[in-house]
Amino acid sequence: MIARSVAPKLSEFLYQYSESKEIYMKINFVNVDHVHALIDLPTNLSIGIVVNLFKGASSRWMGAHPLRFGHFQWGRGYGIFSVSESHLDRVCKYIAQQEEHHRKRSFMDEYRLFVERHGLKWAGNIEA
Repeated sequence: MIARSVAPKLSEFLYQYSESKEIYMKINFVNVDHVHALIDLPTNLSIGIVVNLFKGASSRWMGAHPLRFGHFQWGRGYGIFSVSESHLDRVCKYIAQQEEHHRKRSFMDEYRLFVERHGLKWAGNIEA
């Protein structure tokens, strides 16, 4: 879990890190148990490489951060979804409103609904 007091600092770190790697990050929101980020995937990097970069760098940052909350490590896996140019504003609004959004529906409930709604199949377990 990510301490609420650390979330804004981790968010800023992710912006700075993405800039240092020449990855354009339009918006991110750090929840206590997951992160949403809208990025423009560079053509020279794969999704897996970008996720590993962000997870690795943020794990190191959390480990060194004086305000960290207990032991921190990311869970296995990730979700990646492409976004049409015509839906960027809608997705940005969704990400910006995460705190309010998750007061109504948990992350796992929302994830399960998304999987069902779109007929997705998972190779692994999506349990928290």
